[in-house]
Amino acid sequence: MTRRASGDEGAPGGGHEDHAEQADHGHADHASVFRRRFWVSLVLAVPVVLTSRMISDWFGYPVADPVAWVAPVLGTVLFGYGGWPFLAGAATELRARRPGMMTLVALAISVAFVASALTTLGFGGWDLDFWWELALLIVIMLLGHWLEMRALGQASGALEALAELLPDEAELLGDDGEPRPVPLPELRVGDVVLVRSGGRVPADGTVVAGSAEVDESMVTGESQPVTREEGDPVVAGTVATDSALRVHLTAVGDQTTLAGIRRLVAEAQSSSSRAQALADRAAAALFYFALVVGLLTFAVWSLLGETTSGVERTVTVLVIACPHALGLAIPLVVAISTSLAARAGILVTSRLALERMRTVDTVVLDKTGTLTTGQPSLVGVEAVDGDAERVLLLAASAEAESEHPLARALVAAARERGELEPAADFRSLTGRGVTARVGGVDIAVGGPALLRQLGLRVPERLEPATGRWAERGAAVLHVVRDGEVVGAVGLADTVRPESTEAVRGLRAEGLAVLMITGDARHVAEAVGREVGVDEVIAEVLPEDKDAAITRLRDEGHRVVMVGDGVNDAPALARADVGIAIGAGTDVAIESAGVVLASDDPRGVLAVRRLSAATYRKMWQNLAWATGYNLVSVPLAAGVLAPVGFVLPPAVGAVVMSLSTIVVALNAQLLRRVRLRPSG
Repeated sequence: MTRRASGDEGAPGGGHEDHAEQADHGHADHASVFRRRFWVSLVLAVPVVLTSRMISDWFGYPVADPVAWVAPVLGTVLFGYGGWPFLAGAATELRARRPGMMTLVALAISVAFVASALTTLGFGGWDLDFWWELALLIVIMLLGHWLEMRALGQASGALEALAELLPDEAELLGDDGEPRPVPLPELRVGDVVLVRSGGRVPADGTVVAGSAEVDESMVTGESQPVTREEGDPVVAGTVATDSALRVHLTAVGDQTTLAGIRRLVAEAQSSSSRAQALADRAAAALFYFALVVGLLTFAVWSLLGETTSGVERTVTVLVIACPHALGLAIPLVVAISTSLAARAGILVTSRLALERMRTVDTVVLDKTGTLTTGQPSLVGVEAVDGDAERVLLLAASAEAESEHPLARALVAAARERGELEPAADFRSLTGRGVTARVGGVDIAVGGPALLRQLGLRVPERLEPATGRWAERGAAVLHVVRDGEVVGAVGLADTVRPESTEAVRGLRAEGLAVLMITGDARHVAEAVGREVGVDEVIAEVLPEDKDAAITRLRDEGHRVVMVGDGVNDAPALARADVGIAIGAGTDVAIESAGVVLASDDPRGVLAVRRLSAATYRKMWQNLAWATGYNLVSVPLAAGVLAPVGFVLPPAVGAVVMSLSTIVVALNAQLLRRVRLRPSG
């Protein structure tokens, strides 16, 4: 077979990194910057506070003249090192004409530094020693931004997880028919590859030889393996469970179905809105408020002939306009809520997803692995002579050596009832079933293809039961003894015991609940009726799931998507909130903003409850932090000076620090929230 040089079109491209991934790496980088600067600044801040003249005067201990220079010197280092991210961030915000938290922090620390430096050097004739306040402000704001960046950074391994579904190498068949391993980038359209039993298909193609049960659940969402034989298509990443296939490749690299899902995930992630944090919006308003009040303060006091007092009042206004509380109002709540969630089996990978959860009005639940177990189990046994236990024993004994998922489920169910009988002469009939000798008689177990091969019909005695099983989407296996059908067993993906309660709870909160699946419509509708969803969307491909979420959002709905498979990843990323079931695939987990460690779908209710409680605490803290400003800033400006009250700079700074304690204590109350319903 003629080989083309590697590097042609069709080889997987790896040079492009999507915008969302870059943003996520950016959050991680920012978190490390703030973490490092926080610890260094904390070490520097301790001697600054202890040697500050204002602090020593309050507590009545002396500070010798040489030691008194510790606060100015280390305070200057702190301003340059610890304050640099805020100064640089302020420059960026001002260039964009969007002042926010960075600008407000930079204003406060700059004014505190200049005023303290001039006071230390004896200029101006005022007493504005804010070295200790400068140190605490920088340390606490670094801590707040570290927590914020860490909470905001979303896991960015979805695309890598998709790539890991592919094997590292493929077995390329040469002109002599012998397989040889080659790296995936060397595969080309028209090549023929060997996919061994248990191996993954390396690229999209068509079966040219062989027949096997192929597990396509990671791409289609179909819970049961499907038979693929000569002429049937297979897609990259799927698994041949019981036999080998020879596949003629029709699409490789970026043209495969798996690559298409990867592009959908990238597109959905990059299109996700990065809403501005609540604290930044409050900071922007406070910046203008403080600036206007500061200018008015200086102007009024100067007009009254009190220029020195005007400078003191203005500096005090600008310093206390950035309370520590505002910097910690959101990050503290986020840190506590994510910790609380982790203990409840909820991993929050996106702060914005948690914030949005309280606003959703529509829940879209994947079927396989979310509402159902994702694994086949026995749903019924029927015998022509009424001895169902004997039929189950014969079927399981014959299937004992099979590795097929349905066989494993059948054997597990039988072993719960007793010991199996020894079997001999086991043979697997690909796509049809198995045969074996059990207890001295010939037993065959399989589906309709087996009966057609043996020329047998389903006895009327079995038809009502097998019809019911087929209607609910179960796989029906017939049991043949010495050439006669003696019974049948039904195996299906079963509904989780908690699913009905979860759907009922979501609907009780006024949410519309939809189920979406790649399974056949009659299977999906049977599950939908059992759990009580409002609407069923069935027989969908991965891009159809993504399109369904897009359609719902375009109609004005705020959507949460809950799923566990690769086929759910684009929809998880596209939804307002994506929630992955923790037992699912890595790509589903990495594409979601929230991950449930357990398989219990009732966790969706817990996430909603946590979202509402977190939002309340955020607003309470913001209300306190900004409310403090609305009261203290005018007092610092001297609006009550005509009646003899002026807020001293030292008192304003202390009250500002105490406000941080209030915010911290209020955030701790979040730990009292019950995420799971009692009982």
